[in-house]
Amino acid sequence: MSDAAPPIWPQLMATAFTQRFVDVGGVSTRILEAGDGPPLILLHGTGGHAEAYLRNLAALSRRFHVIAYDMVGHGFSDKPDHPYTLDVYADQLGGLLDALGLERAHISGESLGGWVAAWFADEHPERVDRLILTTPGNIVGKPETMRTIRESTMRAVTEASPETVRVRLEWLFAPETRHLVSEELVDVRLAIYSLPGAEQAMRNVLVLQEPDVRAVFGWAESWTSRIRAPTLIIWTSDDPTGTYDEGELLASWIPGSTLVLLEGAGHWPQWEIPETFDRLHFEFLLDQPQGRSSD
Repeated sequence: MSDAAPPIWPQLMATAFTQRFVDVGGVSTRILEAGDGPPLILLHGTGGHAEAYLRNLAALSRRFHVIAYDMVGHGFSDKPDHPYTLDVYADQLGGLLDALGLERAHISGESLGGWVAAWFADEHPERVDRLILTTPGNIVGKPETMRTIRESTMRAVTEASPETVRVRLEWLFAPETRHLVSEELVDVRLAIYSLPGAEQAMRNVLVLQEPDVRAVFGWAESWTSRIRAPTLIIWTSDDPTGTYDEGELLASWIPGSTLVLLEGAGHWPQWEIPETFDRLHFEFLLDQPQGRSSD
């Protein structure tokens, strides 16, 4: 394994892609877009941004119309000053589909993005073809995990520096993949966390890590059991936010879902083992095996 993280730009040089801003219900929403074929929406996690999928854009866009976007309050999208609960994120997702003229799409979300994707699939089943939930994490709402996410994320914003941002990112990775937290990735997130209004926006993002809000929007059989889209749940061996038995619990709630466990990855398998992540998407979304990777 190389000790150096691969730079992002060479991975995209042969891929036609665009960055643009779309008005979604008055919220300027940044999207990265590439490829033709069935639409595939990619949703990042808490405090994240569309760059979370830059190691996947080239491969996935060979078979899909890929759209990765900054959720409200995140990245370079607008940051209106109100709490960002799952219904707010789901409204943005539905509005983005409308703005792009898409009736339906495959939805793949990591961490918070998976939570949003699942909520959207319950609320709007007619708009979701297939659903992929990657390291959706902390299914049982462990207070210590919520506290860690709140404290480490806020510190990375209120004391924004390469060091605090790196600590927050490295927490997401497995021990053997932390070398993939490159200076480039740190610089991107530091630029976002240094934007005007970033601190208040992050407070609005982190309301979902508060027990009283979690009681309303938390993972539960009562709503996940209504999901009808074919669903793949991707768990990992080193996810700091949730153990495999939580993945098994979620799989038991979502009818007909498939659970897979990936070894040697933490909370960001799309970045840590991108070839495996991409292959699983091809196989599940197209029902066409793509061959095994070396990850």
